[in-house]
Amino acid sequence: MTRVVVICGLLAACAVAGAGAAFAQSSSTTTALVHARLYTMQDNRPLENATVVIRAGKVQALGPGLAPPADARVIDVEGRIVTPGLMSAGSQLALVEVGSLADTRDHSVASGALGAAFDVQYALNANTAMLDLALSDGLTRAITHPEGSPVAPFLGQGALLRLGPGDTLLERSRVAMYVRVGGGAAAGAGGSRSASWSLLRNALEEARRFRPTTGAGSPRDQLLGRLDAEALQPVVTGRMPLAIVADRESDIRQVLSLHDDTRVPGILYGGAEAWRVAKELAARRIPVVIDPTLNLPASFDAMGARLDNAALLHEAGVRVAFAVSAFFRTYNAGSGMRLGAGLAVANGLPWIEGLRAMTSTPASIFGLSDHYGAVRVGVDADLVVWDGDPLEPSTSALRVWARGVEVSVENTRQHALAQRYSPLRKADVPPAYRR
Repeated sequence: MTRVVVICGLLAACAVAGAGAAFAQSSSTTTALVHARLYTMQDNRPLENATVVIRAGKVQALGPGLAPPADARVIDVEGRIVTPGLMSAGSQLALVEVGSLADTRDHSVASGALGAAFDVQYALNANTAMLDLALSDGLTRAITHPEGSPVAPFLGQGALLRLGPGDTLLERSRVAMYVRVGGGAAAGAGGSRSASWSLLRNALEEARRFRPTTGAGSPRDQLLGRLDAEALQPVVTGRMPLAIVADRESDIRQVLSLHDDTRVPGILYGGAEAWRVAKELAARRIPVVIDPTLNLPASFDAMGARLDNAALLHEAGVRVAFAVSAFFRTYNAGSGMRLGAGLAVANGLPWIEGLRAMTSTPASIFGLSDHYGAVRVGVDADLVVWDGDPLEPSTSALRVWARGVEVSVENTRQHALAQRYSPLRKADVPPAYRR
């Protein structure tokens, strides 16, 4: 029992020590990365022997063979691949620490009146050890989204996270309104997916009729509560996308029909059978956030799951981003996404599109392209130096910059525990562990 208490105490201490990334230099330092194989995401091919100049948190200059400024701290990356910081289009970072412990899960609400009005921004935990782990693997932006609410079919509103230096983890709240339909979600709507679609359409219509200044709605009785009606105003006016989680072809066709009838901007999440309606999704410019690791059906909704889903969608002209399985939405959010990207590329997606699906494409989907997602003059200096192909699971991030500040890739709980209990450092561990 004593040993268990000691270990728990040390784990807690390591978690506290790891909270908030360690930063190697301030954003005021001018840094030049030289001899880089730079993927800017502006082109399909890299810039060879490239220099990137970072000043005041932004990319100041870049180009092949560019001479670094005289006052710059010069870092020779020796021909290694350099990419923009990665972005997850679907995570639950800062909302879940340990999935099996209810007091560390803030991604859903089990009861009460909140549906569309459930907003995850108020529960974000900037001290979770999962953020440092994600950052050490090159993840510098992430969408974190809700998992459920008692008002079907709504899950709630997601948020955009900015990992790295600074006191503000939240870059933008209410980034999308999340809805789930399908067999697994039917129970909350009375047992039928048809009811889910009827409730969603009714909610959007009631939100359109709602007048926030007076609280007045349509003459008929309203199913939608005032808080949810107010929360849906940005959706029905086209200022917030509706992110619909659905896998079965029939549900995806309902997504298309809803778009045609309402013109509400939409994002499809899941999309296990999206390849079957790829041309229709492309024609409506509906992006798809898929799990590229899905090759076996986890439910009857995903009977058509296949590993070349991303390749088929891309070939049809659909913008594709990645959000991998629930386990990787918090733990190993960066490496899990890279693993999925590698599988998508192994099954037909062009290599550069696998990288774009983790950088410029999610930035475009969520409106960040003006300052993030590529390497060009004036954007945030979020950069990663890799020790190999970033789409290979064995590859690691050697160095990471977030908004011009280099962060430590060793400031994780895993690294602290490995150092603490390494057999080569027995003198540093408690006496009971020296045997």
